Amino acid sequence: MAMTFVVFVIYGCLAYAFRRFVIDSVHVQNLLRYGFAAAFAALGARLAVSER
Repeated sequence: MAMTFVVFVIYGCLAYAFRRFVIDSVHVQNLLRYGFAAAFAALGARLAVSER
């Protein structure tokens, strides 16, 4: 149980560090924004050409 706790604490610390990196980086935010826009555009195009 203690080992699981340590693993989850480490996981939480890494998630927090990654979150700070993403929030502080304008470049990463732009990549995420364009990535989500491209994914939604692709899904919309797929929906537009579907037969059902």
